[in-house]
This record gives sequence, structure tokens and C-alpha cells, in this order.
Amino acid sequence: MKPMQAPTSRRSFLKTTGLSASALVLGVGFSTETKAETVTKLLPGAAPFNLTSFVQITSDGRITLKALMPDMGQGTYQALPAILAEELNVPLSAVTIEFTKGEAVYGEQTSGGSGSVRGHYAKLRKTGAAAREMLVLAASSALKVKPEECVAENGRVVHKASGKSLNYGELVEAASKLEVPKEPKLKDEKDFTMLGKPMTKPDVPWKVIGKPIFGMDVTVPGMVYASVEHGPVVGSTVKSFDATAAKAVKGVRDVLRVDRRLGERVTPNAGVAVIADNYWAATQGRKKLKIEWDTKGYETASSEGMTANFRELSKSEGVKEKSWGEFDSAFAGAPVKLEAAYETPFLSHSPMEPQNATVWVQGDKVEAWASIQGPDLIVDDLHKHLGIPKENIKVNVCFSGGGFGRRLFPDVATEAAVLSKQLGKPVKVIWSREDDTTQGPFRPPTFSYFKAGLSAEGKPLAFQHKVVSPSIMDYLYQHDKAKPAGEMMEAISDNCYEIPNVDNRYVFAENNIPLGWWRAVTSTTTAFAHECFIDELAVKAGVDPLEFRLRQLTKPSPQKAILEALKEKAWSQPLPAGHGRGVAVWEFFAGACGQVVEVSRDKAGKLKIEKVTAVIDLGTVINPDTVRAQVEGAVCMALTAATKDAITFEKGTAQQSNFDAYRMTKLAEMPPVEVHILTGDPKIKGVGEPGLPPFAPALANAIFSLTGKRIRTLPFELGKV
Repeated sequence: MKPMQAPTSRRSFLKTTGLSASALVLGVGFSTETKAETVTKLLPGAAPFNLTSFVQITSDGRITLKALMPDMGQGTYQALPAILAEELNVPLSAVTIEFTKGEAVYGEQTSGGSGSVRGHYAKLRKTGAAAREMLVLAASSALKVKPEECVAENGRVVHKASGKSLNYGELVEAASKLEVPKEPKLKDEKDFTMLGKPMTKPDVPWKVIGKPIFGMDVTVPGMVYASVEHGPVVGSTVKSFDATAAKAVKGVRDVLRVDRRLGERVTPNAGVAVIADNYWAATQGRKKLKIEWDTKGYETASSEGMTANFRELSKSEGVKEKSWGEFDSAFAGAPVKLEAAYETPFLSHSPMEPQNATVWVQGDKVEAWASIQGPDLIVDDLHKHLGIPKENIKVNVCFSGGGFGRRLFPDVATEAAVLSKQLGKPVKVIWSREDDTTQGPFRPPTFSYFKAGLSAEGKPLAFQHKVVSPSIMDYLYQHDKAKPAGEMMEAISDNCYEIPNVDNRYVFAENNIPLGWWRAVTSTTTAFAHECFIDELAVKAGVDPLEFRLRQLTKPSPQKAILEALKEKAWSQPLPAGHGRGVAVWEFFAGACGQVVEVSRDKAGKLKIEKVTAVIDLGTVINPDTVRAQVEGAVCMALTAATKDAITFEKGTAQQSNFDAYRMTKLAEMPPVEVHILTGDPKIKGVGEPGLPPFAPALANAIFSLTGKRIRTLPFELGKV
């Protein structure tokens, strides 16, 4: 989280946020001693201030939630108001949500890591409970009765004996003068009327009728359009260009160079933008550009060469990550040994809505409209790139047509801002599907090398997982290569079961191809390799794969609970002839999920996925419909990653540019997905990403159980196994 750089006064805070001085305003902080406070209490004079969300109840009874996390389809637009409404005892329709605009006073405002709900659940409940208690106290005073004789319900405080009541709006002024309860009493979960029950997301009908809610829908008076030609060899820069033919296209206004910023990596002159009255003219002019590129030696990059390099690098020692025991001696003494290697490729995010942003730079002030995973990301990048004060940058957050980590990078907004500053007009930059597919940033490729030793009875004694890959952090922020890249070793040490001697290692691979965060980050690569190799050990030991895993989990854990549930729901039943099934489970920062995939082979010999059974450990559920939708979506994305296409490179150029060569899973190809939710843990967990990592290994393990063929490289064609 980003600390405040300067103290904020009550007056300046109210002015900055646009909140009413007469309203009851409560804040939600991220400190370990978080408690609800009124702005009056939080901001005496020029006291330090560090809040992330605000709740406002005005005298006319309107309840507004200032929320930080943009909605990419994961349901924050419905979930966050529901949490607040539950504790305030008001219907969901009574709470209006307004997304922040990148104001520094709100701190970090980024949606990622499956943290939108789990990062706000406890805080919003506490804030709502505090507001409810304050309103009850204010009402009891006005009605001259005891607080315990009153109840808050449906936006009113009612005196139970007399039936007299006051609405929340009537109580705001008095409530705002009260001391804030330090430990407000939360509702018992058994008394919830909304949370844990199916709720309709308000944005669904908007999307059905085509309401203009996405960044692509934005229009601003006087706006011009820009289409940017980037080098076919990723990382290239412009040596020179001839725009004569481009400028001759009707509607084209200008042709300018632009930079590209990804993290702290800035590529000057990364592209040439054609600016026009409409997008069609901009793209037609772009086709007529003549550009000489400086490829900087990047034209030598190829997927084939990288794979060979990774295999060679796997022979090196690497840097030790979290490990335990004495692997070398345990492996040397093990009577049964096994080694294997697994590979995963570059992948594009390919959200349905391509990258776009509209930016208007007016002197030292900026206003932007974008589908983004965090308005503060745009504020930071534009401040760094243009030198404009952060407080002068306003970002209007739009709904996103998919994020998956790609919209953590506001490079397209930086392009639009650079152009707007030069032109003095609002500029809308739109990337084509080809731009989005070929220019990255991409999920990095990996090579996982394993060694393990078993006892004569089949018990794991020693286990080594060595990951060879480029580092996301190195590409974006110049990571220290002498240290293990934590993001590339994600969750491996948490999924080594209870094997006594474990050696986890990372080997850095040089890379100049843009890398970035992908849905579930690198758990999508590490889980595939890790859980497939665990399956190999089970086969070597002659033990049922699910039972083998349970034998290595003697202590209570999310993985154990999930596997036991999967055993009951999808594993113990007899399999029909010609069917196979596989299992995998994975726990990481976002949560934990396990899956059983059942496959069959038809008379023509073609493989078919019959069913996916998923068990996800959430602790607390806000909306079970959203949970199912997120797990189904994760399975769909994982199926695409496992069985469709990779992004491959030849001579530094991506070979796939659109959905003809970089295919998506179609509706007719989607298998039935049965989702079971584990609850009871007081700690709420994420739902957007956990459903993705276990699918590929469960599918590969199912194919092995049916065919005896071990899948060690992704992607593969189901029809060719």
C-alpha cells in the first residue's frame, strides 16, 4: 500500500473528495488497528491521514460507498455495496457505489491478486456496523429511549415497543457528533439476509442491452483518434519514418512518435501514431506508413532458441528458494528415483476489449477515461512521464471487458497522454486485436525440472523443483538477479505437501520480450508442472493419485480439506469404461482450489472432457453465483491455455496475431463445471484466480489415466493425443 506523503486537513480532504461536510462520513483503513472513524475524528487540524474507502450517509438518506477496486467482471460493483448494506441493514439498492479517480488521498486503488473483496470485507463490515450503532444511539436519544430498545432495519431505526422510527437521513447530523465505537458488534453470519445468497449483478443487464460502460465506448467533445504502429520485432524503436502517404488519407490530421512505458521500463520512440478524425481513417493512414526500425539485436529471439537455452540452463545450480531438510543426501539414498521436465509457453492476455484510453491534457491538468485495473496506475505513470502533479490528474474508471493482469499496465494511456499534450486535444488511442496479441506484455515461459526420491514403500523422501524462466520483476523493475524471483517461484514451497527434504531453486533466463502479470500469475505454470510430477510419483509408488496426496497431508490444511471433498464428490464413484480422471490441488496467495477432470475417448478415438468438478475454499461467501461464474471462467481460460495456442516467436516477432491463430475456447467446447464451495474459515479468500491453476494438471493427469500418455508440454491438441 502506498503511504501518504503529506498530512491532509479535514477541509482539504472534504474538498478533494467532494464529500459533504454535513454528512456522516466513515473511513476504512488498511492499518492493523483499523477502526471506523468520522472525518471529524480522523482529521483534527492537519493530522496525518491514510484511508482507502469511505462511506457517506447524507441528510436525504443517500448512502454512497467510495470504492477503490475497478470492476473487470469479478463483481466488485455488487459485492462491496452488499457487504456494507448487510451491516447497515438496508437493501442493496440503497447503496450507490462510486469508484475513485486516482486521488492520492485514497492510497492504492488497484484491483488484482483476487483481493478486491477479501481486502475490504472485514473493513466494510466494521464500518457498516459502526455506522449502524451510531445511528441507533442518535435515534434512542431523539426518541428518549434506551438504545437496546431500538433496532436498525431497512434504512430506519425503529423503537420496538412503540413502533416509532426515524430514517437514517434524519439521524445523520446527530450521529456525526457521537464518539465512534472502537469495536462495533458485527452481525452474526447466521442472520445475514444478503451475503451468502445469490444476488444479481447490476451490470449484467447493462451489458446485455449494450449500455456504454466500457472504455471503448467513451467519446469526448473535440476528441480525435489514434492508431499506433509498433515494431514487429518487440522492443524495436523508430529510426525514421515517412508519413507522406499516411497524411494523404482523408481524415488524417497528424503523425507523431510515441514512447512506451511498462513498469519502470521506458522505450523512447517505441511507435508511430496516426491521428485522425475517426478510427477508420487512423488505421488506414497507419497502413501507409513507411518506418525504418532499430531492432537492437532483438530480431534473434525465437521460441525454439529459448527452449534450448532453458534446457541448458536447467543444468546450472540456480538460486535456492524456500527449502528444508537435506535434499542431496536424501535423494542419494532413496531406493527409487524419478526425474522429469515440464514446459509452458508465452501467452497473451487477450481480453475481449482491446486496450484503449482517452486522455485530455490541458496545461498542467489531465483527465483520463480508461478500462483499467487501477486509476492510481495511470496517475503514477502520467506523473512520471509528463511531470504533471498527481493531484492534477483525474481518472474516470470504466468497466473493463476483461483484465487478467493486462490492465495493470496503463501504457496505452501514456501514449494517449503524450499525443494529447502535443495536439492540445483529447485523444483516444485504440489498439487493434493484432496490437494486443503481438505487443505484450506476455505471461513468461517456464521450464520446470524435477528430481525426487521415494522409499521402497513409495513414500516421498526427497523432492526438487527447479524453475528456469525470465523474471517479470526483472523486465519491469530490474530485479536483483542474485536473488530468487519470488513471482516465478510462486507458491511452490506451499504445495510440497509434507515431504521431509525439499529443494526449490530458480534459474534466471535473460529476456527482452515484454513480460507482465497474467491471471493467477505464475501459479498457472508452476501448478501444472508441480501437480503433474506429484502424479508421476503416485504412479511410481503404485498408489491412487488422490490417496497419495492425502497421505502426504497429515495436518489440517486447505489442500487436505479440498482433496477430501473431491474424493467424496468426484473420485470415489466407479468410472465408466473408456473414461479416465485426474486430480490436482493448488494453494497460493489468492486462495485454494482443487479439481477433478473426467475425460473419455469416443469411437473415433477423439478425447472429450466429460466434466470438471471443482472445490474452492473461500471461508466466507458473498455471492455464490459470482463464485461459480469466476470458477467457470477460470476453467475456460485454463482450457484455452492448455489446449489451444501459444505465442511463439521467430526473428523476434510474435507469430500469432488474432483469434485465427491464437484461438479461444468456444461455448460449444466448454465442459460442464460443477462447483463446490468450502466455508467456515473466518478468513475470507479470493475467488477470481484460484480456479485456474489446478485445471491443466488435472486434465493432463486425467489423460494419462486414460491413455498412459504423459503430457509435459503446454499447449497440446486434445484431438491429437
